[in-house]
Amino acid sequence: MSNDLSRWCATIAASDRPTYHAIADAIADDIQAGRLRAQQKLPPLRALARSLGVNFSTAARGYAEAAQRGLIDGRTGSGSYVRGEIKSDPVRRASTVGPIDMSMNMPPEPGSAALRARLREGFASLGAGYDIYDLLRYQEFGGARRDREAGAAWMARRLPNADPANILVCPGAHSALLGLSASLLRAGDTLACEAISYPGMKGIAAHLGIRPVGLPADRDGLDPDAFAALCAADPPKALYINPTLNNPTTATLPAERRAAIAEIALRYGVPIIEDDPYGCLPKQRLAPIATYAPELTFHVAGLSKVLGAGLRIGYLVTPNVRYTARVSSTMATLSVMANPAMIQLATRWIEDGTVRAATLAIREESMARQQLAARVLAGIDYRSQPEAFHLWLPVPAPWNRIELATRLQQHGIAAVVSDAFAMRAPAPEAVRICLGGTASREDCHRHLEIIHDAIKHLPAMAAGGYGEPFVDYQVGRNTA
Repeated sequence: MSNDLSRWCATIAASDRPTYHAIADAIADDIQAGRLRAQQKLPPLRALARSLGVNFSTAARGYAEAAQRGLIDGRTGSGSYVRGEIKSDPVRRASTVGPIDMSMNMPPEPGSAALRARLREGFASLGAGYDIYDLLRYQEFGGARRDREAGAAWMARRLPNADPANILVCPGAHSALLGLSASLLRAGDTLACEAISYPGMKGIAAHLGIRPVGLPADRDGLDPDAFAALCAADPPKALYINPTLNNPTTATLPAERRAAIAEIALRYGVPIIEDDPYGCLPKQRLAPIATYAPELTFHVAGLSKVLGAGLRIGYLVTPNVRYTARVSSTMATLSVMANPAMIQLATRWIEDGTVRAATLAIREESMARQQLAARVLAGIDYRSQPEAFHLWLPVPAPWNRIELATRLQQHGIAAVVSDAFAMRAPAPEAVRICLGGTASREDCHRHLEIIHDAIKHLPAMAAGGYGEPFVDYQVGRNTA
């Protein structure tokens, strides 16, 4: 391995190409000459960076370039290896050490071959037992009785008394939030929410002309006293809240705050939109706000964060039949219906335990990545929860959020700055980092190390001397 480093140092020093390209060139030359063999382990990135006299980010970018050329692979917890024939899932995308998107809040994709086979079998059997034209016709909005019962069964661990008659199967949770907002509010109405909140709701409010009122929150979530003060002065038309593993701050509202917020809402007659996409991930679940104020709470949950966003199936629990009919009519106008084939697939996966298995696998992988983050980011202030697959990173001075996000993007890491989530000015100095998606655990580890090293360097040091292009960061891009 030391011979490789010595040889690469000489080759790279003689190259007129950018350092990261020269690293990949050196690897390619050694493979072509037979000096590197299939499945041979490459030098660790930090050893490479020390030998070349460059920073970790540049060395990582060199391996990323080699991976993009198909020369090497990364292995979780092991390192980087020369590519070669290995037994693997033939459909599985090969793990790389290349750039990954840490802006989209997607669940990590579990490596279980059994789970992947189970999901593939579900798609393969799609339509079995149905007249195919039944899946191609218009359907009544909200799903058939069996589909609503499946939704109730899936949410039973959180909402044990959910009535299938008051459950609507929707084309994704975001669609449910849009339909609810259009049903409960009008242009000019106020919507209470946390000052830092889900950007999708920010977009919905802008589209409908609703005025969001951002309320103070801390590490435990929304401040009930602030909500009470707003209601006493000028009650909002509704409250939007994401109480478990909040997107983006990961705050989880304690039981006493859930009860207090429900009591205030009941006192002033303020409907609650409870957005609960991550509610099934924590091992120790807290009762939803809907259990404290069922007559005023609209509970929204979907399968995007436990299976994948492509399924586009969400469930909306309304307080009563009257609201169910009202919201159903509005949502049918906005989106017609959810995809019948995807409804059938979701129902089957709930009934046969696939959703439960996927949830457990995603929870396990999320916990492993959070443990990884705790080790790599030791000494850096950030907020997260053990079962979350994102984290909230306050940006330490002298960095600011735009400078840090721009620097990270230069190294292939897309993060989302706080402006995308801010319901009121000024936005805090923070970014959201996501640990899921298609990236392997090894990819995640490598990019967390780049984030660590970037924060530990002053902006002036990080910006100069590496011969890498400046890339503008677009605020608000990819914020699911």
